[in-house]
This record gives sequence, structure tokens and C-alpha cells, in this order.
Amino acid sequence: MPVAIFFMVCAMTALAVFAIERVEAQRTDAQHLQMATTVTSAIERQANANVAYLRAGAAMLSTRPEVTAADLQQFARQLHADDTLRAGEALAWAPEISREQVPALERRLNSAPTGMFRVHPIPRQAKVLPVIYIEPAGVGRRALGLDIYSEPVRRAAADRARATGRPTASAPIELLVDSGARDRTGFVIVMPVYDGQGLALGGPGQGTFRGVIVRGFNARRFIESALAPEQLAEYGVAIYDGNQLGGTPLVTISPDPVPGRAIVRQIALADRAMTVVVTPPARSTLSNLALLTLLFGMLVAGLLLVVARLLTQQAVEDREALAWLEEQASIRNSLTRELNHRVKNTLANVLSIVALTRRRANSIDDFVVGLIGRVRALSATHDLLTQSEWGTTPIRAVVAAELAPYVQDADRAVIIRGPDVELAPNDALSLGLAIHELATNASKYGALSVAGGRVTVNWEMISDKLTRIEWCETGGPPVPEQRQRGFGTELIEKIVAHELRNPVDLTFGADGVRCILTVPVRKPASFQIRARKAMIQDNAENQQEP
Repeated sequence: MPVAIFFMVCAMTALAVFAIERVEAQRTDAQHLQMATTVTSAIERQANANVAYLRAGAAMLSTRPEVTAADLQQFARQLHADDTLRAGEALAWAPEISREQVPALERRLNSAPTGMFRVHPIPRQAKVLPVIYIEPAGVGRRALGLDIYSEPVRRAAADRARATGRPTASAPIELLVDSGARDRTGFVIVMPVYDGQGLALGGPGQGTFRGVIVRGFNARRFIESALAPEQLAEYGVAIYDGNQLGGTPLVTISPDPVPGRAIVRQIALADRAMTVVVTPPARSTLSNLALLTLLFGMLVAGLLLVVARLLTQQAVEDREALAWLEEQASIRNSLTRELNHRVKNTLANVLSIVALTRRRANSIDDFVVGLIGRVRALSATHDLLTQSEWGTTPIRAVVAAELAPYVQDADRAVIIRGPDVELAPNDALSLGLAIHELATNASKYGALSVAGGRVTVNWEMISDKLTRIEWCETGGPPVPEQRQRGFGTELIEKIVAHELRNPVDLTFGADGVRCILTVPVRKPASFQIRARKAMIQDNAENQQEP
């Protein structure tokens, strides 16, 4: 349930982020379109402003009988006085003359003190359109004397301007001016000039064609000047000549156009088709609102996950607590039944011991002494079982507890050895009684009754479910062949053998007593206090005892 709630809130958050991003994308696209419109309008406005001034200049020069350097200089000063038109380079005047008039033109212009004029290249066609004046004069020395008809790109622009009577931009060219810029790629705008009558009548065919006004434009400076008032931010702009996006752009203002993201606009710059490509800035992964929504949604999802997890964990803990309480109640009931069972077994053992002790006792003192010793043996083993919380008890601990009074005697030796083996509670009680009786007999009549006597207790596993315990006495008094059977013998051979469910091999040799006990080794599960089956079986066996 907590995971389901988490994923449900995450899904709702993702849907909200998707909706926000969709609206944001639409708003951004509209903003990009608006920026593309602004860019194209700024470029067209810059071009139209220059065209308007060139038209005005053509009108002014058309009224002059002959265009002089002073006339061009006056027009150039007016043109450069407008800050919005300073993006252009040099302004030139080129009259149309015949090839035969070239020598006379060169002589006339070279008559000036600084005259070094020469038409180049050498004219080969009938008509020549040489650049004779340039403003500023020092900027376009390379272009001075250039025959515009001799260069294909410039000639195409001049022919189109003459045919249409309108200012015409050329294809991309390398400007012949020294503007200090590394990139000299640009274009020129050619404005035809007719005589006054033709201009007044409004176009070609109504007057005599006199020449052209030419102004060069560095493409990068032109675009940067046009877009200077606009805040481009991270938008990129590229200008291509013509209506196709092919080849190298005329100018590019980074970043470069990205296919699929660029906005393409067609414009007419001085009667020449050009393509403007506006590249929007790269979009961030998520907008601020979407990012805040995502963070808030994940936070809510996480909080709901934690709350739901706490609630479910509390429910699980409550169920576990109820199960634990039920288990504790069952354990208490089992403990009560087990305690009753063990008390009955202990009382049955005590009654058997009392009966056999009374039967074998010759006097009250013998009865009391024998009974007290055997009850103490039961008590010592009970102490071991209590320490182990009635779990398994090591054989070594049972044997050491019963032989503890004799271990410190320097005249006698007690040797205890064997592996670590754990016994069930009832088996430990029976073994404790057997060791007590053997130790008592040895202290009265056997190896523990004289100096130099030795008692050795060894045990080993003879299978995974049985262990063999051997009691051996040496160095004690000789054992008489004819002797009376005592209570200890009866207790070991009958009660202990019955409790251990295995026979006891008790022999009285001439050199000392030897007793072999076979004790079962049971797993804890077989005698746990909650194992009701074992308890019922033990009760049934106790009821069948004579």
C-alpha cells in the first residue's frame, strides 16, 4: 500500500509536469516566433532606411548637370550624420561611359594634384561603369577606378537596378574597402541615377541612364547594427543569399543554426531575396515551475510513503504484539502444565527414593543420612537445570557437581574427561542420581575411601543420539565376592535405567566398581516445554509405572 500510494502521487506529479511543460513549450514557441519576426523586421528596417537615403541621393544627383566629388561628399556627410545608417562602408559614384571615353576620363581625373586614377581592368566591352569618386576617399582606394561591368556579381546588380529603376542588392562579394575588419564578406546596394526628367517621371525608359550610386555593406556589421537595439539573449541569427538554405551563410551570429529547431523567414533586402534563420536558445530540461512542481510532488509522495509506511508498520507491530501475547499466554499455560508434570515426576522420584531407602535402612539414622544425600543430589542437579533455564545441561557439569566434595582431596584422584555433550533435563537428573550413588558407594567402600584411590569418569558419543559414560574405580579396597546388594545398586539398575530408557552395566570387579551408562542425546525440540506431545507421552509413561 505505501508503494502504491507513492507511485500514484508520482504519476500525478509526472502528469502535472507534462501539462506545465506543454504549456511552457507553447509559450516558448510563441516567444521564438515573435523574436524571429522582430529580427526580420529589424533587418528590413535597416535595409529600407539605407534604400530611402540612396533614393534621396539619386534624386539629388540626378539634378546636377555633372556629378562632382563635392556633390558626393555632401551626400555622404548627410548619410553619415544619421547614426542608424553608419553600418555601411564607402559610398561611390560610377557614371556610365563608352570605352572610347575612358582615356579622356583618366586624363581629367589625373590632372588633380593627387590624381592617380586608372580604370581597371582594361575595358573590353562598349560600355564602362567605373568608380570615379569614393567617400570616405581613404577607405576605398582599391575600389577606385573599378569597372563595375567587369565584375559579374556587381554587373548583375547594376543591370537589374538599371532595368527596374530600383535600388538592388548584390549577391555576396568580398568588399574592396579597408575597414579594418577581418571578414570582408558583404554586399553592395546599387542605386540607378537617371536625368532629372526620367526620375521625375518615375522610372527607367523615361530618361537617360547616367550611372549608379554604390554603397558597400559588411554583412556582419550590417546585421549587428540592425539587431543592436534588440535583446537577442542566446538567439542565433544567420543570413543566406536567396530562398534556399544551401551553402555557406552570408553571416552567422552564434549559435549556429540547429536543424529542426531553427525558424526560417524570407525577406527582400533591396529587391534581393534573402533567407533569415533564427535559432532559439537550447531549452533547459525543465522550466522553473515544472521543477518546483516535481520537487513538491516528490516531497509529498515521500511524506505519504513515510506516513503510510508508519501506519502499516504500526499495524504489523500490533498484530505481532497480539501474536506475542497469545504466544505468551500459551507459554504460561504450557509452563503451568510442564511445572505440574515435573513436580509430579520429582515427587515420584522422591517417593521411590524414600521407599527404597526405608526398605534398606537398618536404623533411623541410616535412613535419614541416606535420604538427605539423595535429596541433595537431586537438588544439585536441579540447580544446574535452573541455571540453564531447564534447557540442555552439559554432562561435565552434572558429573563435576556430584564429585565436587572429593575433587579437593589430595589423597585421592578424580579424573573427568569427555567431549562437550548436552543432556535433556530429565536425563540430567537421572545421571546426577546415578553419579551420586556411585560416589557415595566409592566414599564408603571403594576408591574414594582410601588414600591413593582413583575414580575416572569418561564419556564418548557412540552415535548421533547416544553417549556412553563409563565410571571406573582403581586403587581402592578389594571388593568381596560375597556382598549384600544395597539401595544404590537398586536405584541405578532400576530407576536410572528406566529413566534413561537404556540398560545399565554395573559390575563389582576385584579391583573396583565399573559402571557403564548409555544416555540418550535428544535435540531441544524433542523436550521443549511447549511440546505437548512429549509431555502427554511422559505423563502416560509415569502413570504406567508400578
